[in-house]
Amino acid sequence: MDIKGFFTNWIVKNVLLAVALVALFVLLANTLLALATQHNKELVVPDFTNMTYDEARQAASKAGVRVLVADSVYVKRLRPGAVYLQTPKAGDHVKRGRRVRLTTNTTVPKEVAMPSLVGFSMRQAKAELARAGLTLGRLIYVRDIATNNVLRQQRGGVDIKAGTRLASGTTINLVVGLSPNDNMTFAPKLIGKQYLHAVDQTQESSLNVGSLHFDETVKTYADSVSAFVYQQRPAASEKVRMGSEITMSLTTDPSKLPVQASSRK
Repeated sequence: MDIKGFFTNWIVKNVLLAVALVALFVLLANTLLALATQHNKELVVPDFTNMTYDEARQAASKAGVRVLVADSVYVKRLRPGAVYLQTPKAGDHVKRGRRVRLTTNTTVPKEVAMPSLVGFSMRQAKAELARAGLTLGRLIYVRDIATNNVLRQQRGGVDIKAGTRLASGTTINLVVGLSPNDNMTFAPKLIGKQYLHAVDQTQESSLNVGSLHFDETVKTYADSVSAFVYQQRPAASEKVRMGSEITMSLTTDPSKLPVQASSRK
């Protein structure tokens, strides 16, 4: 059979047609799947801090994500209704349409129960405090066999029992262990980070927030929340003892940022 006769054979034509239909179906299915899941396309979560819900919703719509008010806490001096925390955090990469959970500031502090944090790791305890609507204050390191193991939970230097009723937003200090063989960490890179994110990264690095120096552009508490770090001491990546303090200088003036940090904002 010659080539022309081969391709005109009804069996061959049906087989080729079936192959073409299968290939077309696979291509169409992959295209629809990619559109549905936004394959290999991720979005950067905006920073909703200090926005009202309506402002956050508009910003989320432009960015391709959604927002949901999941909780509220009382933060003194922060304007009522303003976003205090968000999950996922600003800068995280997510799929299009991802829902971002917001914690907003309420006008009157509600009462919450103090969780039991003894025996938790410092990071677990920090997350539990946030879930309870409480704020992590200082990390007080004492000699122990296990570094960053929570030994006591305190308010104003006094141990506080689990179940105690507190106003949301209350600051809780943690007494945590520090092993002689595991007591060093590195200062995080805070230049260009907004105030709340800088505090979060400082604590995540097992360090405390030291002196805060706000320049003349910061006039209100709302300004301080929006301000970003333009100087820090110790410097980023410097090796320091856990529990040490980081001093920050903050501004709302982008021109004070180093060139590299400014280009990342």
